[in-house]
Amino acid sequence: MVRRRRPIPSVGELVIGTVDKVFEYGAYLRLDEYSNVNAYLPWSEVSSKYVKDIHEIVKENQKVVVKVIRVDSRKNQIDVSLKRVTDSEQRNKLIEFKRAQRAEKMLEAISQKLGRSLDDAYREVGWALEDYYGDIMLGFEEVASRGEEALRELNVPDEWIPVIVDEVKKRVKPKSVRIRGIVTLASSAPDGVERVREVLNAFASLIKSKEGLSVRIYTIGAPRYAVELSAEDYKIAEKALADALNNVRRAASRLGIELLFEREKVK
Repeated sequence: MVRRRRPIPSVGELVIGTVDKVFEYGAYLRLDEYSNVNAYLPWSEVSSKYVKDIHEIVKENQKVVVKVIRVDSRKNQIDVSLKRVTDSEQRNKLIEFKRAQRAEKMLEAISQKLGRSLDDAYREVGWALEDYYGDIMLGFEEVASRGEEALRELNVPDEWIPVIVDEVKKRVKPKSVRIRGIVTLASSAPDGVERVREVLNAFASLIKSKEGLSVRIYTIGAPRYAVELSAEDYKIAEKALADALNNVRRAASRLGIELLFEREKVK
């Protein structure tokens, strides 16, 4: 079960709920991220369209993304809305929830290796990662990229650090960035196709020779070719691309090929 630090959510917050009981004029949900605290979904907040039977929209044990519209902390009463959640909010919340579930499983595995409880893992590691990086999974992704440094910045207790790094290496792929450009290669030589192929192969080989880099080159309509380069960060990617372009320009000149290169933004 994914957990939050606060006992109840705030007004306006998106939460994951499991439908517990459905009645004629509303439904009760258990909030998955808040220790299954109860929330009420009024019939008027089920859909913006006319609904003859609430069972057409929500069913028992169904998981839904809802928005908190009222909180009475004194009565521990929470009202939520289904109709006020947009499609994009629903998608983003589900992605966030799955990432939180994954992060909790990793915290659980780490705590078990140390003979500690999951509560200990949240208190000594999880909340520190959330405070510093925005969410726990993002913190683990930073550990995958930067190793122990990403944890020592947070003053995580030393006993946790090697176990976290070991677990993260097994489960998290380091983040990568991607840059893209369009290279135009023109040749009037009888064997121009072969010469262009030689330049493209040289381009790819130069980039692949650098550790931690990958490249994809494909035609978007001759004589134009897309070059996509992935690396751990933009500085590494940009330098590798610049170095490769310098070498390829010399090779293209030697082969009598006109080379033009234009950077593109990756969407």
